[in-house]
Amino acid sequence: MKADGKLNEECAIFGVSLTADGVAAGITYNGLLALQHRGQEGAGIAVANDHNLVCIKDIGLVGEVFSGEKLDHIPKGRVAVGHARYSTTGRNSKENVGPFVTEYLRGRIATAHNGNITNAQAIRDKLNRRGVQFRATSDSEVISALIAYYIMQVKRALPGIIKAADHLRGAFSLIIASSKNKLIAVRDPNGFRPLCLGKNELGYAVASESCALEICGFEFVRDVKPGEIITIKNGVITYESISLSHKEEGRGFCIFEYVYFARPDSVLDGLSIYEARYNMGAILAKEYPVDADVVCGVPDSGLVAANGYSAASGIPLADGFVKNRYIGRSFIYPTQTQRDSAVRQKLNPLAANVKGKRVVLVDDSIVRGTTCEKIIRSLRNAGAAEIHMRVSSPPFRHTCHYGTDIGGEGNLIANKMEIDDIRKKFGADTLGYISIDGLKKACEKCVLPFCTACFTGHDESPVRTRKDILE
Repeated sequence: MKADGKLNEECAIFGVSLTADGVAAGITYNGLLALQHRGQEGAGIAVANDHNLVCIKDIGLVGEVFSGEKLDHIPKGRVAVGHARYSTTGRNSKENVGPFVTEYLRGRIATAHNGNITNAQAIRDKLNRRGVQFRATSDSEVISALIAYYIMQVKRALPGIIKAADHLRGAFSLIIASSKNKLIAVRDPNGFRPLCLGKNELGYAVASESCALEICGFEFVRDVKPGEIITIKNGVITYESISLSHKEEGRGFCIFEYVYFARPDSVLDGLSIYEARYNMGAILAKEYPVDADVVCGVPDSGLVAANGYSAASGIPLADGFVKNRYIGRSFIYPTQTQRDSAVRQKLNPLAANVKGKRVVLVDDSIVRGTTCEKIIRSLRNAGAAEIHMRVSSPPFRHTCHYGTDIGGEGNLIANKMEIDDIRKKFGADTLGYISIDGLKKACEKCVLPFCTACFTGHDESPVRTRKDILE
């Protein structure tokens, strides 16, 4: 969880398979830049060509890791895979940044992973007993090692990946580059995390979000289906639906992708992120109407929902804050006082639009509540007459096991306090969260079922280990 109280989701992944050598690394770099919002702790790119596989990675933003001439030092190749990390498993270190390169007798693979493996420790322990050594503490390294282990066992890449995937529990969208010039994409049977495919005259690309495909010049083809493996080599693509034994009933696509994680210009599993957030705001206006003078969104994640609220309510939309985009990442500051100061500097209320006004303040979520309390206080200090807080997700009450950075449930204000007590703590005149039914209606064009466990708390212990793992 970031110091500003917002959630983080584990990682962005991007991969490309071209029909000729040359620009795979550069395209992957641009793809990671487009997906930087999904992970800011580290970045890496691995390039494969003619049985060679080279990986460069480090902690920092994409532009920091590949600043200067670093990108030029990556060999030219036709297959590349990239990763931008936010850690939910393993400390923040260079060793825990993807892609993870694993060697086996017949070659090497580089694996980039988005999600969280709930039985990673059990797999790691059994691989250790079979002589596999680990240098990092990330579950993504466990995935790469497990895939390499089974490729050696069955002597072929695709069956090995299928066998490995059948042992993984939790959320995993994977892009794998092999030293034999193959790019392989895998999505878990529940489809927890997004993954999509694009094509242009140079070849194919796979990415966490469609915005990265568009920015890199690839036309969106379709989303990778839950429980599907896509293999690409030299412009030839094959699709295979795999029957995995661990699809979890009542689970599906993480609905928080629509609420907060994804960029507004992405389309995930049939639904525009912008449209979903606009719908959330419009439904909030119907569920929690109020007499007010202006609607203000909290930059940047609450702006689209605020637009929807304004349109549905007829209350004018106004800029409530000026955002300083040059402060940097607030979580890098060593003390809480410094982090709090950075949060205040990022958002400054625009008194000309709120002084003496009844304000509807729209944000995407309330997690710890620390930032929300500061924002409301700043609006009061700027002269707002009334503040009516509206939230485009339901109360966030429960830990997520599938790759969202929450920590313990004690971090979640809605887990500890009733809604009216939260309102009083924040100093808002009213507080309204969208209902779960309202959120689902806003996202009804999504072609997959949703996972809403962070709101409902269903199935609090999804960690499963099979006695026959690796046996």
